[in-house]
Amino acid sequence: MDPVIVVGAGPVGLALSLALAAQGVPSVVLDEGPGDDEPRAARTAVLRPDTAAFVERLGCTAVRAEGTRWSGWRSMRRKQETRHVLFAEGAEPFPPEEDGDPVPPLHLAQHALTRGLRAAIAALPRRGLVRVVTHSRVDAVEQDADGVTVHTRGPESTWWRGGYLVGCDGARSTVRKLLGVRFPGRTAVERHAVATLRAELPWEGEGLLHRQPPWRGAGEEVTARPLPGGAWRLDWLLPPRGDLVTPDALLARIRETLDGWCGQAPPYDLIDTGVYTLHHRLAKRWRVERAFLAGDAAHLLGALGTQALDEGLRDADNLAWKLAMAWHHGASEALLDSYQAERRTAVAARLRAADQSLPVLRGAGGLRTYLRGGGHDALLTDGHVGRGPLGAPPAYPHSPLAPPYAEGHTAVGTPLGAPVADVRVTAPEDGTTGRLRDRLGRGRLLVVLVAPGTGVWDRRHWMTAGVMPRLAAAVEALPVAGELLVTEAYPGAAAHTVLLVRPDGHLAAAFAGVRPEELRAAADALRGGAPEAARRDRTTADADADADADADAAFSRG
Repeated sequence: MDPVIVVGAGPVGLALSLALAAQGVPSVVLDEGPGDDEPRAARTAVLRPDTAAFVERLGCTAVRAEGTRWSGWRSMRRKQETRHVLFAEGAEPFPPEEDGDPVPPLHLAQHALTRGLRAAIAALPRRGLVRVVTHSRVDAVEQDADGVTVHTRGPESTWWRGGYLVGCDGARSTVRKLLGVRFPGRTAVERHAVATLRAELPWEGEGLLHRQPPWRGAGEEVTARPLPGGAWRLDWLLPPRGDLVTPDALLARIRETLDGWCGQAPPYDLIDTGVYTLHHRLAKRWRVERAFLAGDAAHLLGALGTQALDEGLRDADNLAWKLAMAWHHGASEALLDSYQAERRTAVAARLRAADQSLPVLRGAGGLRTYLRGGGHDALLTDGHVGRGPLGAPPAYPHSPLAPPYAEGHTAVGTPLGAPVADVRVTAPEDGTTGRLRDRLGRGRLLVVLVAPGTGVWDRRHWMTAGVMPRLAAAVEALPVAGELLVTEAYPGAAAHTVLLVRPDGHLAAAFAGVRPEELRAAADALRGGAPEAARRDRTTADADADADADADAAFSRG
């Protein structure tokens, strides 16, 4: 099959191409620019633990080398501290929050993230799996039953042929416009002035949300987020439709803010400044036949601490395994439609939560008066630290891929459709151990057996004992590729519980014991049922024979 065409070489497009490559799917990334990003220290990315783990799994070393994890987060109102959140040191991405401190977000410059993703592409062991083509602006898209044809203009006008197309080309997406997809929403939801500087602030390694600071000129809200090397990003909330922010006015804000926090402004190095406006928009459709939208091309958000890049990376993680399954084995319409059903619903819920909270958090009087002192500050803090309706990783409990109810289903500490806990697992096949998250993103369903004692017993004994042979045979018989793993314990799970985990780390089902038929039915549901026959516009006997041969080959690869 032809490669997947990815339009846009920002973090989302590059991450998607790497996620496809990890599953053996080639892609062509059409980059409108010259292939590098202008360093802008004022343009940073906050990655939640799940998206930071996803990017790191793709081979992006910038996550560890050029990012920083916060040690805590403080919320203040006027002169009073209203909340202090401590993050778990060295914690794994997905522990249940009730078991301990939340896991810290990761903060880094966006150009460093993009550069790290480009380096990961260059380091791929199989050359040609990802081809990045610069100076390529898309101006035409055509689709048929077998694939997508894209025309680009640049130094040379070129036609590209792909099996699928994904528009990751930003808020002004050309792909979205060529597909005729509407992009309704709200304009100028929030406006911020931003400065990145190097200075010593009182909260080393901790982020700060300061509402209604008591000094003149700071405005209604200012946040401070630490970066590597003693740098900080400061954001001031501006009136939605105020005057232009001049350089002198921004310098005055910096001085007054540092004076207010430190008593007297410490020496500082100003690295970069900017002003940005946040919009809330949601594309009406995320799939048009063989074309998809992801990242800012599909949604815009960012008010109240929500993170647009987080959602774009989740788009890539969600879509990659479905396109990989379609590329290798063929796909049902249900599988391809599930991308929009899951991700658009999740982002719509995030936007709805932000839009409903804005009048309370930004308005004057009314409900805000009754919530003074904690309720709404806690909601805003949760948005910044990655919890609650504004910040927590999404779950897909009502996914069209959710397995049907079965008698053997059981409840565990993770709700169905939510990200799994990142427990330590052993691969029975070779005895290697590691974290569950490290087995994600390879295009396989993960079947995890909860078996206390396997960590101390010799693998030779438990590999052929108890339920293992029956479970190994059930995994081998799944309609799609699966990997069997064993863990000593899982939150809320009894011994011999069997978990079925999607390639993107969301829990699909949990069974009380080994139930091969129910496990097989759940796996079949996850692929959206058997792949549908390709619809071709050919009528000759030879063409029909070719189509049959293609379908047989795809089935045999399954």
